[in-house]
Amino acid sequence: MKFFKLLVIVFLVVHDYLVAAQDNAEIIIGFTEDERNALLALKAGFHNAFLDENWQSFNCMNWYGVRCNGSRVVGLTLESLDIAGEIKVDALFNLSVLSVLSFRNNSIFGQLMDFSKDMELSRLDLSRNNFDGVISPSLVNLVRLESLQLQENKLTGAIPWFDQSSLKELNVSNNNLSGPIPNTRTLRSFNSSSYDHNSLCGPPTSTTCGPTSHVGDTSAGSNKSSVDATLIIVNVIGSIVLVMLLISFYKKNKQLNQKISERNNVIREGDKEKLENDEEKGDEMSSTVIDHQAKGLIQEGKLVFVDGEPGFELRDLMTASAESLGKGNFGNTYKARLDDGRHVTVKRLRDLKPLSRDEFLNHLKIIAAQKHPNLVPILAYLHSNDEKLLVQKFIMNGNLFTRLHGGRGTSDRIPFRWGARLAIAHGVARAMEYLHMNPNSSLVPHGNLKSSNVLIDENNMPLVSDYSLTLIISNTIAVHRMVSFKSPEYLTSKKVSKKSDVWSYGSLVMELLTGRVSILSVPQDDKAVDLCTWVHRAVREEWTAEIFDLELMVQRSAIHGMLKLLQLAVRCCDKVPEKRPNMSEVVKEVESIKALNLDSDSEEDLSFDRDQSQSPTDDSISATPSR
Repeated sequence: MKFFKLLVIVFLVVHDYLVAAQDNAEIIIGFTEDERNALLALKAGFHNAFLDENWQSFNCMNWYGVRCNGSRVVGLTLESLDIAGEIKVDALFNLSVLSVLSFRNNSIFGQLMDFSKDMELSRLDLSRNNFDGVISPSLVNLVRLESLQLQENKLTGAIPWFDQSSLKELNVSNNNLSGPIPNTRTLRSFNSSSYDHNSLCGPPTSTTCGPTSHVGDTSAGSNKSSVDATLIIVNVIGSIVLVMLLISFYKKNKQLNQKISERNNVIREGDKEKLENDEEKGDEMSSTVIDHQAKGLIQEGKLVFVDGEPGFELRDLMTASAESLGKGNFGNTYKARLDDGRHVTVKRLRDLKPLSRDEFLNHLKIIAAQKHPNLVPILAYLHSNDEKLLVQKFIMNGNLFTRLHGGRGTSDRIPFRWGARLAIAHGVARAMEYLHMNPNSSLVPHGNLKSSNVLIDENNMPLVSDYSLTLIISNTIAVHRMVSFKSPEYLTSKKVSKKSDVWSYGSLVMELLTGRVSILSVPQDDKAVDLCTWVHRAVREEWTAEIFDLELMVQRSAIHGMLKLLQLAVRCCDKVPEKRPNMSEVVKEVESIKALNLDSDSEEDLSFDRDQSQSPTDDSISATPSR
């Protein structure tokens, strides 16, 4: 009898445990079953290996390109993933709170989806695909639609009667659209480039519509009247809501300013106990380096300083005034100004491997321990449930990409001379040699070497950034975004090595010598060039003189050194990894070119008179390049 009672107790305990586990599992699920099924249906039509691997779990946060708010999908961004499938017209019916949708730069075909269930949609980008048929008339009724990008498809028919006041961005260029552009205030507000390369007529294009063209028939006019009436009602309601929101925002902003003022007083008075109590109450932080999503970060994580001595505290970083430096491949980057006047760079890391806290901290310890005069120093890092931060020294003169390509053809452009470029090639080679000789380095010590990841300090010294991130970045993300995975050996055999970094260095040197934008730096730029292939062809067809940047060709003394450096870059870019030099050999060759440059730097620079000559390393030389 006692055994039976014991068995019943065990059963009840196990039952309660399973119920609790099921409840927790339901909490983890990031979206409803209908929305998950809708996404799975999309995946089935795409036949994309990357999505097949990354759209499997029950947690919305783990689905690449999917953004959720609570239990609902509000964003779907799948750009440049080589998707080549077809989407059903009703594919979005169950994603009824979708706000942002972007399938830009894929090969998706079929008719445009029906958006009649997606009334929250504000930004839609289906550009650079193979959609055909007419522009879905359901888009006319989306009163929150702000941006519509449909360019570079195969769409036909007329442009619908768009007249919603919310629409601020529109591009339907490079399609097969025809007929007159409807005479609405919204459509007439865009310039002609929004309609280029179609068979459209009427303002704002320069093509006059013929006598048989009709701006709109009776049904269109009736539809327009109906839409106008709806928009008037929506505008009235929207105005009321906007006034209420402004009043609410004013009150909250006033309260927030008071709290920030109180916080600053607490810090100045050294009343740490009061500060901690305020933080435990969940006071909101100002939108600085880390926005309101970072609430509670102080309790969850702690900055780990590389040199042991904390130069500042986490609260200093979180309340520092900040400036966004851009959205990189692996996270947003900010320039933060601390209270003592110092500037640091803060990178909010994302798309990481599923690492535990200890694994993450161990990998960051390895990365941060790599110190070299040509590497950007890491000051601190942090791991918390919501945030992974990397804090680095701020480098004031920007990156090499901007120095090379910024201001071309303008009077403000300061020529980038041979000596300065050779110094960049040397500094980067030394940094890469150090990374490659480090026994704790990964299979690919850098993995993402490109001109935007080479910074220039106040002494014009190059500093390599974003190194060794292959230790922590998700493998599937690394394959799509990191430069070394664009190398010939990965494209043919799915293998990378230290020689993949050498290949990246060769391409970087070619960008230095040619002044052309590398496709590795800006893949989406139509003017970007596969420099390794382009230079090989130029050498093979013996038009080498056309390779070099005209800002370099004015320096007669530099030509021999440029040729030597070009030969080295060609060897680094060899399709066979074994034929490429290692980074130690590269450093020696660049140093021999530097020595050659010092021996001949007294020769004439053709861009100015001998009486006015300066060192070719002096960027103060002013001349306007011819291209």
